[in-house]
Amino acid sequence: MLVRALVVALGLWSAAEATRPRPKILARKNPTYSTLSDSLLPALADLTVLDTILDFNAPASALSRLLIPRPAGSANLTSLQSLLVAHFDRLGWTIERDSFEASTPYGVKPFSNLIFTHDPDAKRRLLLAAHLDSKFFPTHPADQFVGATDSAAPCAVLMDVAEALTPWLDARRDRIKAAGGEEGGEHQGESLQIVYFDGEEAFKDWTHTDSIYGAKHLVKEWLKPVRTPSPTTPKHHTTLSRISHLVLLDLLGAPNPVIRSFYPSTGWFFDEFVHAEDRLGHAGLLWDAVPGDQYAATKSKVGANERSFFVERVSGQNVGGGIEDDHLPFVENGVPVVHLITLPFPSVWHTIKDDVTALDLPTIKAWALIVRLAVAEYLGLAPPSKATDFDDEQDIERTRRRSNSEL
Repeated sequence: MLVRALVVALGLWSAAEATRPRPKILARKNPTYSTLSDSLLPALADLTVLDTILDFNAPASALSRLLIPRPAGSANLTSLQSLLVAHFDRLGWTIERDSFEASTPYGVKPFSNLIFTHDPDAKRRLLLAAHLDSKFFPTHPADQFVGATDSAAPCAVLMDVAEALTPWLDARRDRIKAAGGEEGGEHQGESLQIVYFDGEEAFKDWTHTDSIYGAKHLVKEWLKPVRTPSPTTPKHHTTLSRISHLVLLDLLGAPNPVIRSFYPSTGWFFDEFVHAEDRLGHAGLLWDAVPGDQYAATKSKVGANERSFFVERVSGQNVGGGIEDDHLPFVENGVPVVHLITLPFPSVWHTIKDDVTALDLPTIKAWALIVRLAVAEYLGLAPPSKATDFDDEQDIERTRRRSNSEL
């Protein structure tokens, strides 16, 4: 049965085009999910010129500008925060600052988390995050530490993801609003939020008190009730309760990362990133030097920069979430987390060698595309075209239920 529908108004594409069936677990955990067809992968990859933000060899690129010492409380960090605010303001995102002071081994220091939300009216937020600050070193030359992988490159990747997906995010928001909302409300069920944490790094040695200053403060603020309970709304509604998942990026940008799934409860979401990498690779879009028909042989080749980033999950294996990072306050308060961090850490970790020479541009571009695709599918994004064809009645019915509108 051929049905003509404003698919983009509903964020779903024909199952006949879809390479991968919709994971059943997402029907409950993430009702906005929609597989992006293989035919649309080139459009996704072409949403930005990746070099514009990510080419650290170009002085005008965002990543090049991020590669300066920027410890918490420094003038350099304040300057880069202004760079990020200008970037997201240009994209039309809602901008918030979580500014505070905290005691450190070097006295009271100012901190400021940056919070960028595409659609603040959406019920839930998929939160992507990285820390903007670099580690403080009191003596020269260590004080010139720029933290290229820790975490200048992840910060730049998130800038590119926002730049790339904003047109698709805008289109979905406007279409859902025009269709009367979804999930029983007037607005979107879920949208994208990006946070740049301040004060992740310890000023001296990592302890529970000298570390993750920004993440701890933000979670504390987000745990505060935003509405008073009443007979019809008996529960305290908090900002934190609106976070469906946190995806935290850290220590990325060097070649041959080894990424593991640390939390069984989000193993399915980890698999979405693995699947995004595989689809892009086989489409010949992930690596300029590796055509799609050569990707299968390359992705498992030991020593190749184009080797798969991810360690496949094994049933019954529990890596555990032992790495202390900005995600911990979220985990402790029930937020599901995917931690995209290489383990073991890069050999240059917390050394002056974590500079531009530690980075690999093709690897960074691959990260941007992988995150771009995983997020687009998670949120059910699609190009802002006018219409497409459905020939799957189950997809039509699922769309009808999700959008609360008639085809």
